[in-house]
Amino acid sequence: MKRHLGTAMGLGLAVALAAPAYADIVVGIGAPITGENAVFGAQIRNGAEQAVADINAAGGVNGEKLVVKVGDDACDPKQAVNVANQLVSEGAKVVIGHYCSGSSIPASSVYAEEGIIEISPASTNPAFTDKRPGPTIYRVCGRDDQQGAIGGKYLLDNFKDKKVAIVHDKSSYGKGLADETLKTFRDGGGKEVMYEAITPGEKDYSALVSKLKQANVDAVYFGGYYQQAGLIVRQMRDQGLQAKLLGGDALQSMEFLGITGKGGEGTMFTFPPDQTKSPAAAEIVQKFKDKKISPEGFTLYSYAAMQIWAAAANAAKSTEGEAVAAEMNKQNFKTVIGDLKFDDKGDPTIAGFVFYEFKDGGYSQM
Repeated sequence: MKRHLGTAMGLGLAVALAAPAYADIVVGIGAPITGENAVFGAQIRNGAEQAVADINAAGGVNGEKLVVKVGDDACDPKQAVNVANQLVSEGAKVVIGHYCSGSSIPASSVYAEEGIIEISPASTNPAFTDKRPGPTIYRVCGRDDQQGAIGGKYLLDNFKDKKVAIVHDKSSYGKGLADETLKTFRDGGGKEVMYEAITPGEKDYSALVSKLKQANVDAVYFGGYYQQAGLIVRQMRDQGLQAKLLGGDALQSMEFLGITGKGGEGTMFTFPPDQTKSPAAAEIVQKFKDKKISPEGFTLYSYAAMQIWAAAANAAKSTEGEAVAAEMNKQNFKTVIGDLKFDDKGDPTIAGFVFYEFKDGGYSQM
């Protein structure tokens, strides 16, 4: 097999290694450990590392211990490819990640060519599996066409005859989600009054907010991440615009309210059902709480990804990608997020989304 190592050391990539001396099987984690989305990288890392610890405590995989190697992609596509190459060179048998779809999609080509299992707990862009580069690529979260359908239906049910604006951040995730939401809205007879794109990383969105205010919009659907969503909401409130803001799973962070203050309350976002209250997750949730870690967001989804790979590898009596994938394709897995089976694209058959709302200084499932 051809190794993609030509650019592996570019961009000053740092890969953290943990106790390689005694471990036999390498588990890679690819996630934004630094940068604006580091909060989500921490969730992925916490979930996967706890699962590895529990698997090792139970005897490992096929009698061998697991060791974790972490690659920081910073949600940058080029750096994600470098992370993938580095994890390949370190002998990873499975990679839990990445977070951003814009990272997972290019990195998946590296893993697929090397026959390495990649399981994303968070990348929702349909192209990740619709254009799957090989049979070892999976995710345990839902897709933006599912998420957008729910967002679009909410707009139809509540704002069909009002003024709706669609805004996105130009990213694979953000634009894809906004477009899926708009498709459902239009298919149901809705008509947006604005469709705008922003440049992420900016601090001043007053020009956009002025347009929204001039159009007197009642609702804004935002495809993008919580940082920009928070700034847009705060600046809307500063200009006296009380339009409701809705978005997708990348708004799931308490740091959103740190940006908006009380002005962010009432903002809604879609995310998979809250598994922290599931009886199947109670023991694992308590382990996180004992460590003063909140198992929110994608934490349990990362834990489940490791559970699935370990169960499949044990059943296959192998860690080779093709053999493990064969087991992943046929089994119904019992995980911390419930029973899960994959379809022929590598998508979970039970994935879904529900609405959450920021209120009373937090957020909760509606």
